[in-house]
Amino acid sequence: MLTDKAKEIVSTADGKMQDAVSFLEEDLKTYRVGKANPSVFNNVMVDYYGSPTPVPQVGSVSAPDARTLTIQPWERSMIAKIEKAIIDANLGMTPQNNGEMIRCTIPPLTEDRRKELIKKAKAAGENSKVVVRNSRRDAIDALKKAMKNDGLSEDAEREAEDEVQKITDAKIKNIDAIVSAKEKEIMTV
Repeated sequence: MLTDKAKEIVSTADGKMQDAVSFLEEDLKTYRVGKANPSVFNNVMVDYYGSPTPVPQVGSVSAPDARTLTIQPWERSMIAKIEKAIIDANLGMTPQNNGEMIRCTIPPLTEDRRKELIKKAKAAGENSKVVVRNSRRDAIDALKKAMKNDGLSEDAEREAEDEVQKITDAKIKNIDAIVSAKEKEIMTV
């Protein structure tokens, strides 16, 4: 039976690991993979009265069809700044404006770009796995310290360690599945 201290350590480790998985999911959403996805603009920063602001916070981003993204700025004066930010972000899109909104047509991905995106997705997956493994290591260190200083029993420590390992394995399997799904999405023409 896990003690409160052991449960707290396991819970903290689980939270950190889940954060790594969530970050990976959000990061992979920003990859432009041939179909229109408004989240590609989440990391594009616009100079909004002197402070860098993400595009979705200065206008409404939508995908009217599978190959087009539109941005309707809240203020007309922002159109040129948003256009410049999209060009500077090097997303492979050329923004066009009609004086009221910006339209970006998504070009089809080249084979080289697909391979590049897969490599980038795998690297992001590996980074998330490192965070998960570091959380496991930190949890195990905390459990050993609790056994030494707080009187946690060896059985409780071993049981908690097993629990942390189970959580770690599940998170790594989840990360592999996320990266694999993204890889499949990237390769779909």
